Amino acid sequence: MDWAGWAVFGLVATVTLTGIMVAAQFAGLSRMDIPLMLGTLFTDRPDRARFYGFLVHVANGQVFAIGYAAAFAILGTSSWWLGALFGLGHGIAALMLLVPLMAGVHPRISSERGGPTLDAVLEPPGLLALNYGRETPLVTLFAHVVYGAILGTFLSP
Repeated sequence: MDWAGWAVFGLVATVTLTGIMVAAQFAGLSRMDIPLMLGTLFTDRPDRARFYGFLVHVANGQVFAIGYAAAFAILGTSSWWLGALFGLGHGIAALMLLVPLMAGVHPRISSERGGPTLDAVLEPPGLLALNYGRETPLVTLFAHVVYGAILGTFLSP
């Protein structure tokens, strides 16, 4: 397995994905703030939460990158389009499972079913994170496809 490629390009792909998501926020295409969502697991201070959340997101990206590297090694091939296809699946899973399920375990995200609590400061993402904007699913899928394409291009099986 390509350990050096995983370490370097997993970081590059994750920072790129996060950058796309943050740029989409600044452009008004999405209100989903993954670093804030992850960071508020640890603190209720937004600026500090974004920093902690960014670190958690980078660590998560490295974990997913090792999965991509293992898949490429098992298949004996890698390419930008195969990585992009993996990224599409990864993005769909994030939108349909990971993000909506956060409300069930996150102390500061309101629940669709239970409603807001006194310490819930973030709205529930909803299916496909549509509560964070109509373009959020498209931006998220695009960012994950780019993530996968970077890994598929630069990781050696």
